[in-house]
Amino acid sequence: MSEEHYLELCENPVQFENTSSVNNVFFDEANKQVFAVRSGGATGVVVKGPDDKNSVAFRMDDKGEVKCIKFSIGNKILAVQRTPKSVDFISFIPDYPHWECSQECKMKNASILGFCWTNWNEIVFITDQGIEFYQVLPDKRSLKLLKSQSVNVNWYMYCPETAVILLSTTAQGNVLQPFAFKSGTMSKMPKFEIELPVVPKPAKLNLTERDIAVATIYGQLYVMYLKHHSRTTDSPCAEVVLYQLPREGSCKKTNVLKLNTTGKFALNVVDNLVVVHHQSSQTSIIFDIKLREPDCALNVHQPVLPGRSIHPYRIPLTGPAAVPTHPPVPCELYSSSWSVFQPDIIISASEGYLWYLQVKLPPTINLLQDKGKLMDFLLRRRDCKMVILSVCAQMLNGGDKGGLPVVATVFDKLNQVYKEYLEAEQTYTVATESGPSRGSAARERPVRTRAVIDQSDMYTHVLSSFSEKKDTSHKFIIAVLMEYIRSLNQVQITVQHYLYELVIKMLVQHNLFYMLHQFLQYHVLSDSKPLACLLLSLESTYPPAHQLSLDMLKRLSTANDEIVEVLLSRQQVLGALRFIRSVGGHDNISARKFLDVARQTADQMLFYTIFRFFEQRNLRLRGSPSFNPGEHCEEHVVYFKQVFGEQALMKQVTV
Repeated sequence: MSEEHYLELCENPVQFENTSSVNNVFFDEANKQVFAVRSGGATGVVVKGPDDKNSVAFRMDDKGEVKCIKFSIGNKILAVQRTPKSVDFISFIPDYPHWECSQECKMKNASILGFCWTNWNEIVFITDQGIEFYQVLPDKRSLKLLKSQSVNVNWYMYCPETAVILLSTTAQGNVLQPFAFKSGTMSKMPKFEIELPVVPKPAKLNLTERDIAVATIYGQLYVMYLKHHSRTTDSPCAEVVLYQLPREGSCKKTNVLKLNTTGKFALNVVDNLVVVHHQSSQTSIIFDIKLREPDCALNVHQPVLPGRSIHPYRIPLTGPAAVPTHPPVPCELYSSSWSVFQPDIIISASEGYLWYLQVKLPPTINLLQDKGKLMDFLLRRRDCKMVILSVCAQMLNGGDKGGLPVVATVFDKLNQVYKEYLEAEQTYTVATESGPSRGSAARERPVRTRAVIDQSDMYTHVLSSFSEKKDTSHKFIIAVLMEYIRSLNQVQITVQHYLYELVIKMLVQHNLFYMLHQFLQYHVLSDSKPLACLLLSLESTYPPAHQLSLDMLKRLSTANDEIVEVLLSRQQVLGALRFIRSVGGHDNISARKFLDVARQTADQMLFYTIFRFFEQRNLRLRGSPSFNPGEHCEEHVVYFKQVFGEQALMKQVTV
């Protein structure tokens, strides 16, 4: 089913020329560039990168067949290898005189296997006798040898993201020697051995570069070994063995990914997931090394999801042959002409396309039934927020069948991530306010990932609409709301008032006043000004709510002006007056504000009551019932006379 394809090729691939006139196509993993080289007279080169800035075309003298060609970072200097002994350099530095030079490897009788740029002006030659680290000096039009190391090399692999080169040494090729490069320095890391499968004697197995990939997963560098077992063994199925390669300390075997089949495989890493492509079945499977299998030994992983093919891709027709009525041509997936590069690149040499492999999260929802495991999986993905919210909505739409324990598990997982972000944000704020401490590096503000689902997200996209569902038991709705509040409290996150309002609204709607009283009495619903205001507004429906709100406000010991404003905005003038008297602030309130609202209600007796209250206050405070000019109540006095007559005004008491 098409909706189950959880892997897809990007919509806008890099397209490069690969006609019969193109002699060679090269891919540079560091710059993600494809070089199409055409020779004959002068050598024409067309370079295509992920965007137009990385695309360039030029010609250079034909000095022989090109074996390797790469730009330095930023397209500043071009390096071209044509012979086993030397590499040619051509300057592309903007606003700088053009220059060319050539550099031979220093080791006698050595052959250059390839080279890697580690900076815009730093390059490493890998020979069959070791490595040579050079700095390019544009001013002197030459190279300076910074460091070299002798070691027998079978093949090499480079990880541009970490600037680590892996050399295969020894006869069987399974002892790997890593070197790290940074700012003009070369560091030799501890070597390690890849455990080869046991084969019947006298056969011998050699490790080849086809069996190895290097990539960063969850911020750590891993060497991935595609291990094919002998058919004579008990479990002939292939597996991927992961070796973690730390900057400090020795490399160690950390994870085993069970492929449960044999055949030809290729590896990618997308969004911290190891993707294993299987050519004969034309399917791919994904592994998440942070997901633990309960039935497996530690760090032995089964595929997260069942195998599925990459989503079908159609190549649009272009050029003179393109006819608007012709549909796009289906692309041959898992083709033998495909080349896979780390971390997420697939190149079809025959069709002239470079794609980035992508993970589609929505199809995973129905493929992974365990909601707890699904949440663990989604929370580690890049664009996960809306998918997670849709999972929550879908889970609750099942009504009572969804099961409160499952709901609780999901909420706890979401709020744990939410809490970790809030704590990191608080630590950053405290550190920023206190200023940088001596000798410590400046703190970086924590990044709010898409996995942070806060209360506003949950309220807006899930709980608000869920609470209005007519076909779901109100008891289940209240239980879910309380479960979310419990989960927030468990990780000590302050619950926002709008969640409490949602609960109270449900309780009032279904006349569950006893439960409301219990929740408030035992502080299940935490005290807050907005909550107190809401309770005050419920007085007509549930009279004890008035006293409950007053008790809450007294516990808060907070400013009372806001409560008065809220009540007046709801035209609850008597409620506002009663409240302000209970907290002893009635001598200082604005008479005009109360009279304005009382008059707006068009309730003449209410206006009479409020007017009389302020006359009595004036009399008590100043000995006269009249309003002072500064109170600006003249229009209300006029209105009172019109409705009730002048004789209704209080008379000044004479002693």
